[in-house]
Amino acid sequence: MQLCVALDLEEKTKNLTLLRILRGLDIWVKVGLRAYIRDGAGFIEEIKKIDMNFKIFLDLKLYDIPNTMADAALECAKTGIDMITLHTSSGKIGMQSVMERLQNSSKRPLVFGVTALTSFDSQDFQTIYNTSLEKHAPLLAKIAYESGIDGAVCSVYESLAIKQATSPNFLTLTPGIRPFNESTNDQKRVADLAQAKNALSDFIVIGRPIYQSEDPLKTVQKILQTIQGLKE
Repeated sequence: MQLCVALDLEEKTKNLTLLRILRGLDIWVKVGLRAYIRDGAGFIEEIKKIDMNFKIFLDLKLYDIPNTMADAALECAKTGIDMITLHTSSGKIGMQSVMERLQNSSKRPLVFGVTALTSFDSQDFQTIYNTSLEKHAPLLAKIAYESGIDGAVCSVYESLAIKQATSPNFLTLTPGIRPFNESTNDQKRVADLAQAKNALSDFIVIGRPIYQSEDPLKTVQKILQTIQGLKE
């Protein structure tokens, strides 16, 4: 289980300060929509200058017609990032188009498909998709798996069902992690580290519990130590 630290602060300088504090740790860093729109592709280069060993997760959740989405994915790959996201609702042709286009990149990033946003509860999902989250998230993940992408973004509560519907080797990335029972904020399907481990999450995303803590370095070190302890 690998840790992705979300860079969701309101200013680029604050995100960079956080990264300098965390320099040298074995983590992924997640650049989301807010930071990328505000700070651009140059922000990726600034992250690399702080620590070349940081693995970068560009979380833009691409969703468009197949050719446009594939073109966008290739442009993302050119920045040298290690992981990107798209929406599984874009369909099999869209996801296949992304994977085909990325074969032309010198360094193909991992590609994850978002099944259901963790801000949705079962009722919200039913209203939007007219079906149950419990049934549809694994179905979307199965389509993603058949499309050749690397994994699915889901809550901890869908992770096992998705692996059962696809393959134990199909990766799951689970946002909404509150490692030490912090406030859930706008996330509804949240879980702690032990729950994520039991659900076989391959990647976990944590933001506010880290950057809102009094000592982000100590918090991340504690998270990494806890993850290591769960492996033993």
